[in-house]
Amino acid sequence: MKRFFDILMSLFGLIILSPFIIITALAIKMEDKGPVFYRSQRVGLSGKLFKMYKFRTMVEKAELSGPSSTATNDTRITKTGKFLRRFKIDEIPQLINVLVGKMSIVGPRPEIKRFTDMFSEDEKAILNVKPGITDWASIWNSNEGELLKGCEDPDEYYIKNIRPEKLRLQLIYAGNHNFFIDLQIIFLTLRKIVFKH
Repeated sequence: MKRFFDILMSLFGLIILSPFIIITALAIKMEDKGPVFYRSQRVGLSGKLFKMYKFRTMVEKAELSGPSSTATNDTRITKTGKFLRRFKIDEIPQLINVLVGKMSIVGPRPEIKRFTDMFSEDEKAILNVKPGITDWASIWNSNEGELLKGCEDPDEYYIKNIRPEKLRLQLIYAGNHNFFIDLQIIFLTLRKIVFKH
């Protein structure tokens, strides 16, 4: 049922949002003529690596010139990127990942290998669940960039102050999830995006 729901929702989302996706792609191209999408290597189900799609919000090859954790005042973020990040528009291309089965609408947010390599034996249970676009941790920490703003070392702050609670919430989902819990998470995520509280 979950897979059927994922296919239905991702297809519906991509079709309904297609005009908006085209406009966003043009805006990114017009700013610096770079690629529209950013493909980030993430760790998925059972620890398998995959490419997660996002609209590009930073300068080209930004991952080579700074931390992996990004504050809202990061100078690598483009003008268009600031707008996309503010309204979570950069996440829309992940519907492609959902459609092809690499991600789910709801599930633990996929991490880069550097952070999953730090998993304890208990935390590896997170990899038994297909990663998703949103989960309990996404609702709790919906604007990570603001928390990282002004940090000398965003990655260190993330590891010490954000990651522990994020992992706790992801483990809760990994241990207890069903269709109705997924619907609740989707509703709370949409409410968080609209009302930002």
